[in-house]
Formats: sequence, C-alpha cells, structure tokens
Amino acid sequence: MRGLLMLLTFSVPVACLAGLPKGLPCSSWPTNIAEAKLQDAGIVKMSELDEAKTKAIPVTIEKIGKDLYKQVYDITWYSKSGEQFRAITVNDASSEECSMSGVAVYVVSRKIGADERP
Repeated sequence: MRGLLMLLTFSVPVACLAGLPKGLPCSSWPTNIAEAKLQDAGIVKMSELDEAKTKAIPVTIEKIGKDLYKQVYDITWYSKSGEQFRAITVNDASSEECSMSGVAVYVVSRKIGADERP
C-alpha cells in the first residue's frame, strides 16, 4: 500500500504536465528571479554558482484561468565548491509569457527523506 501511495505521489505531477500548451513549463523566469533574491538576501553569490548544474524540477503546474497557470518548482543550485542551495518557487505563467506574476521564493534549508533528488 505504501508503495502505491509513493507511486501516485510522484506520478501525478508528471501526468499533469502532459497536456500543457507549447511554452510551458517555463522554468527560466522563476529560476532567474530566485537566484537574484537569494543573492540579495546574502545566501549565495551568483559568481560562485555553477550554472550548468542548476536543476529546476516542476512540482506542479495547475491551470487557474484561460491560458494562465500556477507553476511550482523545486530548484537546486550548486556552488563551484559543491555546496547546495534549494528553493521552492511559485509564480503564474501563460503559454506566451513566463512572467505573468512575481515569483514567491521559499528557501529550503534541509530536505529530509528517501527522495533526495536534486
């Protein structure tokens, strides 16, 4: 039973992404804004990040209006020294525009559990 629950938990967000219009998901806007907010907060220095290792994983993208979607991302950045920085972002996007709203950034100081994916 527990295995079925885990399967459903991780397959539902992926299944929700299948019917999205062209242009979605749009991870660049929330990733760039979150980087700037983390730097402004003194958490990271952009010059010390290894941009090639940055991962933005869509948690969910939900239709909230005509061509308007609420996006939630789990984003991980790595410094050149190997340190990890994580955040969850929430913003609105459309098929034509990633920046339909501002980006809320929630810093994740620690993730606990078997699913330690970046």
